Amino acid sequence: MPTENLPSPLTLLSEEELMFRDAVAGFADEEVRPRVAAMEAAAKIDADLLPKYFDLGLMGIEVAEEYGGAAGTLFMVTLAVEEISKVDAASAIVCDVQNTLVNYPISRYGSDAQKSKYLSLLTSKIVGAYALSESGSGSDAFGLATRAEKRGDRWFLNGQKLWITNGAEAGIFIVFANVDPSAGYKGITAFIVEKEFAGFRVGKKEDKLGIRASSTTELLLDNCEVPDENVLGPVGQGYKIAINTLNEGRIGIGAQMIGVAQGALTAAISYLAERKQFGKSLSQFQGIQFQVAQAATELEAARLMVYNAARLKDAGQDIAREGAMAKLFSSQVCERVTSLCVELFGGYGYTKDYPAEKFYRDAKIGTIYEGTSNMQLQTIAKAVLKQEPS
Repeated sequence: MPTENLPSPLTLLSEEELMFRDAVAGFADEEVRPRVAAMEAAAKIDADLLPKYFDLGLMGIEVAEEYGGAAGTLFMVTLAVEEISKVDAASAIVCDVQNTLVNYPISRYGSDAQKSKYLSLLTSKIVGAYALSESGSGSDAFGLATRAEKRGDRWFLNGQKLWITNGAEAGIFIVFANVDPSAGYKGITAFIVEKEFAGFRVGKKEDKLGIRASSTTELLLDNCEVPDENVLGPVGQGYKIAINTLNEGRIGIGAQMIGVAQGALTAAISYLAERKQFGKSLSQFQGIQFQVAQAATELEAARLMVYNAARLKDAGQDIAREGAMAKLFSSQVCERVTSLCVELFGGYGYTKDYPAEKFYRDAKIGTIYEGTSNMQLQTIAKAVLKQEPS
């Protein structure tokens, strides 16, 4: 059977999804690609790029139309993040965090007033961020030191958050704090915090190995005043909000990883066709062909896992296991594929004159943020072992 007639996951996309994917791919190529080198050097997202995300509707893909969103699906978010990541993972994470970690919890748990106010802003002009991590609570996500105390009709938050993606650009933050430390994780509560609230400050910006244009900052809360109406969901239910939000967020990271791997592999394939050794192109050597074939196969498997998890989530299924598997495997594949691509470029792959080294650096974060690989394995093990007969 000719290879062009073989089935592909792309044949499972609807006409609307295909049009959306192609529109995002065009945006990534025309608007993001020319800015990548400068953003990487400056370690900062081009401020002129952000309004274009809003104009294209990429900052409110799943949000209801009444709040300015596109009323799309998580699968469409996945497509968008994948396409942008093929060009620049740092640019993709801006869109990813906005949709999966900020819009999603407000859409699902927010009051009518919160949705009307904040989703309308998040879909039109304001970047959001998700603030859970602290210096002492990484994998132990619920060992929060940040405290919230109610006085009258306001809450006062005190603490420090670390590793906050979009921290430098964001104007709206989902912040988790414990209102009752004696209750442990059952005291954790989510708050919608505006950058202008008294006692709130964005602190140090991290200097990172990869996704350098994406800002990663600390947040400082010194008696940060938050009105009672900005509590997101029930008091003491923040841990449930965090878990459910991260389940969706991991699909976004999976999409980022398959995009990065595909971007690297595409660049390597182009180079292999052009580079000559011993009188023929590198792509004609069987040893190289086999390596590329293996990489393409693993990448296809990772893509199918990410797509499947997104489809299941859109169908209302619990995707804790599938999301963990998709993030775990896609991040592993991305590391392997991008490492191989550096080697396929030879000495050039180790220089900044070619894209391989950047894809390689951008890949590493996938095994760390929104749950390390060990935490994904723990989630998968719990889901699998409890189904085994005793």
